[in-house]
Amino acid sequence: QVPPARCALFDPAFSAREAAALRALGLCLLPENEEGKHGVEGSATLFYMVHCGKALYNNLLWSNWSPAALSKLVIIGNSFRGIEERLLSRILERDYSYIAKVLKGVEEVALPSHPRYLDTFNDTSVHWFPLDKLQELSPEVWDCVEEPMYQDCEDLEIIRKGE
Repeated sequence: QVPPARCALFDPAFSAREAAALRALGLCLLPENEEGKHGVEGSATLFYMVHCGKALYNNLLWSNWSPAALSKLVIIGNSFRGIEERLLSRILERDYSYIAKVLKGVEEVALPSHPRYLDTFNDTSVHWFPLDKLQELSPEVWDCVEEPMYQDCEDLEIIRKGE
């Protein structure tokens, strides 16, 4: 069992009352909007990111862009395969390049749908990054570590710092 103090949370939409309630439960709230750029720092880490924008996933991957770090990540969130299917490949590679690059190194299992909530959690998957699969990716995949900027992104689904 993970102690509550080791559970870090952030949502830019948390109200002051919600933040106070979460702190009262002993949970740790991140002090600022990291835009998903949260490093695992060598610890196995579960990210619960249901219904987040593609940029948050892309930023999380970028901030942990190495086989050693990614292999410690588990993400419960929107299906990467679904993102790949719904976006033109040129848009995926231009705007969300870290998602595009890691598709061959991720394992993904869809969560079962619930008949009552078909339209709510219909695209939720558990993602993990087996070290052996990551090491099979081309060495060039790991060379590009440029921070994502999203200048040309038309549908940026992220609350930026300071917004």
